[in-house]
Amino acid sequence: MSSGNAIIQVSGLSKCYQIYGRPQDRLRQAIVPRLQRLAGRPPVCYYQDFWALREVSFEVGYNETVGIVGRNGSGKSTLLQLICGTLSPTAGKVETHGRIAALLELGAGFNPEFTGRENVYLNAAVLGLSQDEIRGRFDAIAAFADIGPFIDQPVKTYSSGMVVRLAFSVAINVEPDILVVDEALAVGDELFQRKCFSRIEALKAGGTTVLFVSHSGSTVVELCDRAILLEGGELLAMGSPRHIVGHYQKLLYAPPDRRPALLDEMRTGEKASTQAGMRLATAAQAEAPHPEMETAFFDPNLQPLSTLSYESIGAAIETPRITTEAGEPVNCLVRGQTYRYRYGVRFAKAATQVRFAMLIKTMTGLAVSGTRSAPSLGEALPFVEAGAYLEAVFEFVCRLNPGTYFLNAGVLGTDGGEEFFLHRLVDACAFRVLPVSGDTATEIANLCQFVSHHER
Repeated sequence: MSSGNAIIQVSGLSKCYQIYGRPQDRLRQAIVPRLQRLAGRPPVCYYQDFWALREVSFEVGYNETVGIVGRNGSGKSTLLQLICGTLSPTAGKVETHGRIAALLELGAGFNPEFTGRENVYLNAAVLGLSQDEIRGRFDAIAAFADIGPFIDQPVKTYSSGMVVRLAFSVAINVEPDILVVDEALAVGDELFQRKCFSRIEALKAGGTTVLFVSHSGSTVVELCDRAILLEGGELLAMGSPRHIVGHYQKLLYAPPDRRPALLDEMRTGEKASTQAGMRLATAAQAEAPHPEMETAFFDPNLQPLSTLSYESIGAAIETPRITTEAGEPVNCLVRGQTYRYRYGVRFAKAATQVRFAMLIKTMTGLAVSGTRSAPSLGEALPFVEAGAYLEAVFEFVCRLNPGTYFLNAGVLGTDGGEEFFLHRLVDACAFRVLPVSGDTATEIANLCQFVSHHER
């Protein structure tokens, strides 16, 4: 892309922070080095440099939507703040043309003592609108926020959802030339999220340039014309969204000891295509296939933080885990292969009509698939004595698309003919499904396959 066609130009952008080990080191840094220089001695440094960004360069064209992906701490939010002008670079420069509206920390600029109406006027003025322009758009802002009479109440009386609605409404109704979005669409209920996406699509159709940060690969692929991958403050790769999201997923899901080699491979592979990545992506460009990992493995860092254990009634579930058919523990799975979900149950009391259960869920809690060890009480284990230890084993073929999923575990018994859980673990295990090369599947599960098309 030539500079004349760019609405955003980022050149050699770097940002360095000074990290102090102790609060008193800040005072020492302000005083001691100056005294040492006056005394002709080399100054002592009481901080360490942390480079959030290093030598990042790219351009964004008019009416282009560019996604930015990367692991936590890769520099995504710092980059957006530098582009918006809320941070100053250590080196390099950013040039933008036109009005910028930023959805970085929704509601952060609201005064809680002011009413919603007063905050609309205040924030819209900060974004560059005149009083007449704000009055002309106020009804549209209030209608989109849909908070009713609360628009004339102090913001301190709002729920967090109401603050988000109003802040988003202000930002998108100033008709920006550049819209910057940093995970802001992960808030609010599903209906409001859909409303936000619809509005962004309308802005894109009207010619607005969009910079979009998200951890959701599918959202980046769906919304963006081009994508950028950041890692450790470095611009690692740039190209079609599917290609870049594939790199991101491969890096995210790789074992820690393999990441340095993967980074070197990506740098080498992208060097030859850097100039092509700088140009606007078009439908005629061939998309690179998803990177593929063909071997399942165990990532010790992939442990659920949301495990919930229900009250034990005479039984306790132990050591839930996933293994290969050969018994090797894994939690990073390859689609199409067969795995076994296992957990032990220790019975403190005798139990009757015992059944075992499991459930697979998405990150959002959507139940994908589940089963029990017997279809009815008549086919359950009739009796398990106190002190027994049994292992439940479920076998499944992984037909899920790449992503992170969770497993529940449960053991049921009866008392007086009524079935109930003797013990239950929610989010007992977490697992990932690894990226797939040349993938055509969409949504959660890979259950369909294209056969042919022909004339009749």
